Amino acid sequence: MPTAPAPYKVIANDFAAKIKSGELKPGDKLPSTSQIADMYNVSVGTAYRAMSLLHDRELITGQPGRGTFVADRTAE
Repeated sequence: MPTAPAPYKVIANDFAAKIKSGELKPGDKLPSTSQIADMYNVSVGTAYRAMSLLHDRELITGQPGRGTFVADRTAE
């Protein structure tokens, strides 16, 4: 019997799909971790883990004091 994916993976995959489809474009600012936690009804830690996964995939980039943004991948 298949198990449901971990909530952080669901969130990361949702944002990744929006980035790949063009719904979220390079340079777009993402909601804060606490806003994402509220949107998905999860803990801030779960939302942070999802954002970390997206950062590891090089889909987003953080700018201290400014927020988290969709990475510009046109250089690849």
